[in-house]
Amino acid sequence: MYTRSIAVLLVCWVCFAAAELSHDLEPSLGKPAPTDFESVVAPDGTGLPVGEGSVTGGKTLYATHCVACHGSEGTQPGNSLAGGRGTLNSTRPLKTVGSYWPYATTLFDYVNRAMPYGNEKSLSDNEVYAITAYVLYLNDIIPADTRLTNHNLATVVMPNRDGFRSAPDYQPVGRSLPNSEK
Repeated sequence: MYTRSIAVLLVCWVCFAAAELSHDLEPSLGKPAPTDFESVVAPDGTGLPVGEGSVTGGKTLYATHCVACHGSEGTQPGNSLAGGRGTLNSTRPLKTVGSYWPYATTLFDYVNRAMPYGNEKSLSDNEVYAITAYVLYLNDIIPADTRLTNHNLATVVMPNRDGFRSAPDYQPVGRSLPNSEK
């Protein structure tokens, strides 16, 4: 009898706790979306914030924020950022920034929104430019004396830029195609 009473109380407590926890998980329908929730950088550089960063500055920041997960040269197995060029058609392709990603702006956008792991969005725009520069340098895409800015990042030509087909109706956020192009 005592065991059954405890079981009933436990079930009631679990049901009550689940109801309380699910209250916060309800969708926020009818409420405006936050304006600062996400910023997305398009392949053409639309959405890039003003800023700049160098390869040398990126190396220091990379050692502080990135090396634990990606290794000192960006080649940590299972989490590689560098290497893999020429492996995409092989039986063991290595998809890295240098071998797979089509746009340098995608790297900036990803680092800006999702890195460093566990402390996302903690880097300033200049720090993101610097880390982006260093990762591109690790992949032999830009020279060591490069300073990336919001004006030149979109001009970086990635090795696999032609490995993807763009959707014919691609349009950056906030712009629409003229009727003649639809």
